[in-house]
Order: sequence, then structure tokens, then C-alpha cells
Amino acid sequence: MSLRLLLPEEGVTDLLASWPDEPRVYERGKSSLDETVTAETIRSYVFRGCVPADEIAVVKAPNPSLNPKAYMTNGRTDRAKLARLYESGHTIRLGNLQRVIPDLAQVSHDIQAETGYSNYIHAFLTPPGNQGLRHHWDQQMAVIVQIAGTKRWQLWSPPVESPMREYNESFRVWRDHFIPEWESAGPDLEVDLRAGQSLLLPRGWVHNPHVTDLDIDSVHLTFAIRERTPLWLAEKLVAEAIEDPEFRRIILPRDITGPVLLEQMHAVRQALRIHLDGLDLQSLAAAVRRAAVTELEYAT
Repeated sequence: MSLRLLLPEEGVTDLLASWPDEPRVYERGKSSLDETVTAETIRSYVFRGCVPADEIAVVKAPNPSLNPKAYMTNGRTDRAKLARLYESGHTIRLGNLQRVIPDLAQVSHDIQAETGYSNYIHAFLTPPGNQGLRHHWDQQMAVIVQIAGTKRWQLWSPPVESPMREYNESFRVWRDHFIPEWESAGPDLEVDLRAGQSLLLPRGWVHNPHVTDLDIDSVHLTFAIRERTPLWLAEKLVAEAIEDPEFRRIILPRDITGPVLLEQMHAVRQALRIHLDGLDLQSLAAAVRRAAVTELEYAT
């Protein structure tokens, strides 16, 4: 079970049985992941220019990510430019490593087979005494696997409820008073995550990660796990409506812009109720299970 590469047995049980809504730190212990994906492996992908440029982000708090041209030459990753940026204190994020490293591709596939949740894997390299991203929250559960150095995670309980996809993304609902208020109150939890530990970080929790050590850099993997929700299931139930010609007919422009729009909406709602009532849920369940373990949602 690939989840055991990220978490000890009790962590896997927590994740599969109860899906914790508060952060938890676990001692991972050694696994095959530590042998195949080391800090040196990640550094080599960065400084040999192996990762596609469009999967790289470079950031140094408090500024936003750099323009990709800062670390590209002729549209390709420029390893010399990346090295200089890293030496000047910038964090380098390598995105979607499940597309680049075969062992991580297998881990990602196995996690989806185990949970029914699609996922993606990022790596973050932060120089000593520096910080990449500042306070923000994410749209999915994450398991942070520290593989070198130590990173301090300041954590605050979610300011919004159950963010999902574009809904309640931190940058979309951001307010200037957020960070001053959080820093004034202090974090709800502070963790110095060491190599060999994992942090289970539920979606929506504000995090402000940074490296306090002035001599040793930090390398960690983020396994972002996209939870399934009732909305996802509702979309599956509605999807087969396209097979009914009634749902494919044209709605005339005058019926959208004119006074009969409300009537159209009532009619479609009624048709949708009939469609849902007529579904063979037993047979549809098999298709939904297949979709859960095969759909790739790697957009970040």
C-alpha cells in the first residue's frame, strides 16, 4: 500500500477510516521511497535542468512567483539560472513529479487505487534561512514528507469552510488584514518538521512554512490528494443526461435573454428529477468506481 510510504500504520488508518480535519505529525520510519527518491535525486532534477520549465515555479517571500523567463532560456529550463536563483534565497518548486519520476508515478497511481482520489506530487527546495510561499491555504488534503533538513510550519485553522476547486481559493478571497491578524494571534499549531517525519495537512488550513536553520536547506515532497465530494458524485449522476436528446436540444437566445428563462429553468429541473429517478444506481456505481481510480486531475 503506497500510503504506507508516506505515513506509518496509524497514519494510514487515520486517513482511510476517519479523514482527520486537524493537522497531525507522524514519524514515518524508513521505506522504499527513501531509497529511490532522495534529496540528492530531487536536487539533481533541479540543477541538471531535467524538469520541464512549465512545471517549475520560483518564489521568495514576500514576493509572488517569478516570471518563468527568469529561469528559462529559449523556452527551456536553464539550470545555471535556477542555481543562481536558489543561491540568492529563492525556493524552487518542481511540479507534477508523478509525470517525471517513474517511482513517483507508481506511488501516485497506487494512492489513487487505494483511495479513489486523484493526486499530484510537488517537490520544494528551500535554501537555508529562507522562505518561498507565505501564508495561504490549499484546496485539498496534503501529506508533507520531509526528506532533508527541517522546515517550520506555522498553522492556523481554516478561515473558510471546505474550499474546493476555484471556490474559496485563498488568492480569490484574500483580504489584506489576514496576515496581520494571524501573526498577531500567533499560530494555532507550530511544527518543526524534520527529515523522516510527515505532516498530514487538511485542506483549508493556513500554513506559513519557512526554514529557520541558517546552515542546512530543506527538501520536502507534497502529496496533494484531491478528495471526492458529494458535488463530484452529483456530477457523475448528471453526466449521463447527455444521452437524452431532450437535454441536447437548443434553447433559443430569446428564451435565455427573455422573460421565459424562469420557465425554462423549471422545465429543466423537472427533467433532471426524472432523469435522476430513472437511473440504475447499482450499475452506475461500477462506472463511478472506475472513474474514481482512473481520472487524472493534475491541474494545479
